[in-house]
Amino acid sequence: MSIFELEREQMVRVQLERRGIRDERVLAAMRSVARELFVPPDQQAFAYDDGPIAIGYGQTISQPYIVALMSELLELRGDEVVLEVGAGSGYQAAVLAQLAKTVHAVERLPELATICARRLQALGYSQVFVHEADGSLGWPSAAPYGGILVTAAAPEPPPPLLAQLAEGARLVLPVGGRSVQELQVWQRQGDQFAYRSVLPVAFVPLRGRYGWA
Repeated sequence: MSIFELEREQMVRVQLERRGIRDERVLAAMRSVARELFVPPDQQAFAYDDGPIAIGYGQTISQPYIVALMSELLELRGDEVVLEVGAGSGYQAAVLAQLAKTVHAVERLPELATICARRLQALGYSQVFVHEADGSLGWPSAAPYGGILVTAAAPEPPPPLLAQLAEGARLVLPVGGRSVQELQVWQRQGDQFAYRSVLPVAFVPLRGRYGWA
C-alpha cells in the first residue's frame, strides 16, 4: 500500500469510525476516494489530517469527518440524483458519486468550477456534472433531488433548495452566522419540512441571492 492509502485507512478508522460514522457505504466511499488528489500539491502531505485545508480563492476542503457525516445524514440508497452546492475542489462530489446515481455540483467561482470539472473528468467521475452558477438557487433543470448537500453556510435554508427536494429527501447544510453555524438536516414531507440540528460547525459563507452578499 502507498503512504496515502495507509493514511486513508487510518483516517477512516480513527477519525470516522471512532466518532460514530456507521454507514458502511459512506465508509467505503471515504476509503475509495483519493483525497490527496483534491488538495493543492503543497498540501498533499496534510490531506488526511483531521481538519479543513485551504484550496485557494478563499475556499476550503472540509475535514474528513464532516464530509462523511454530511454524506451519512443524506441517507442515500444509491439510485438518487443529488445536488451539491459549493463544489470547491470536487472532493465531496467524488464521495457522493460513490453513494448516488448522479451528482450535480454547482460552483459560483468560475476558476474553481473549471478546475473541479477538469479534475473530476480526469479521474473518471463521469456521473458528476459541474455547473458554474449561483448555488443558492440550486440547479432546477435536474430537480427534484433525492438529496441536497450544501458545503457553505447560509443565514437560513434557501427556499429554492427546499423546493427542489423530492418527497422524503433531505437537505443537509450549515445554518447561522458568518463564523459559527449549526449543521441542520431538513426533510420534505409533502408541502411541509421538518428539521433537526446535529452539531455546531464553522463553514465559509454561502454567496448568492439566498446567501451572504
